[in-house]
Amino acid sequence: MVSPMTRPAYDAVWINGSVGAGKTTTADHVGEELEKRGIPGAVIDIDWLRRAWPAPRDDPFQFELTLANLRAVSTQFRARGAQVIVVAGVVETAEQFDRCSRAIESKQPPMLRLVLDADAAIARLRLRHSENRSELEWHERRHPELADILERVEFADELVLDSTSLPVTDIAAIIADKITD
Repeated sequence: MVSPMTRPAYDAVWINGSVGAGKTTTADHVGEELEKRGIPGAVIDIDWLRRAWPAPRDDPFQFELTLANLRAVSTQFRARGAQVIVVAGVVETAEQFDRCSRAIESKQPPMLRLVLDADAAIARLRLRHSENRSELEWHERRHPELADILERVEFADELVLDSTSLPVTDIAAIIADKITD
């Protein structure tokens, strides 16, 4: 365990990636790793912050709702002592990332983007969505589209990690090291 005087180098970290890349699982493991190191924190999965319906026609992924809820939740976590907020969720543009960073009151959190090969993505998605054929089909179409979008965006301080074969515990340790260096 790290000394209580240890302060993280960043007050937040964003885990980005296409559907099926392992964002939520990785965020949970990063939270556990930070806890082991004695760093107070919190984990937020933005998918749950936008889960309301119907979505407005001009905001199908509920980005504005996500921002409002992200601001409210992170404020509560910070008030309770969270030094690092670990966020799992897709941001497709640098402008979205800047708005999300402001919502969690972070100056410039590092962006960690998880990538994985197409076959691994499809296998994960089939496991996750085996009960709902239409969800599976949507996610199978969305993965390569979103992976391509994220590949073309240039985020400052981005670290790309391949979740195809690298164990999630190793990825979490790499991210925790980046936060605490």
